[in-house]
Amino acid sequence: MQVRRIVANIASQDLEKAAAFYRDILGLDILMDHGWIVTFGNQASMTVQLSIASEGGSGTPVPDLSIEVDDIAEAERRVRAAGIVPEYGPVNESWGVRRFFVRDPFGRLLNILAHAG
Repeated sequence: MQVRRIVANIASQDLEKAAAFYRDILGLDILMDHGWIVTFGNQASMTVQLSIASEGGSGTPVPDLSIEVDDIAEAERRVRAAGIVPEYGPVNESWGVRRFFVRDPFGRLLNILAHAG
């Protein structure tokens, strides 16, 4: 047996808020929409990963999701343009990532990151 995919599920009654954040700010495509569930993603290949943590690194709380982007400066620009203020960072971490933490519209703590060149 091999795990093929891990999907994060976030409960919400406001799927439009999800689209405004995950599609419009983070640039994900809507892959599926059944009216009661909307799945966001893209066609990029990803590895299956599941992290268990006692802290979020650098003394931060454990984020609900970590989202790796190819342009951290653009991600921060879009977040701030939407009126969202990062709760942590942006900061270059000693383990080779630049990241910041924000809350999605449902209160989930997101670790937005890019690996250093």
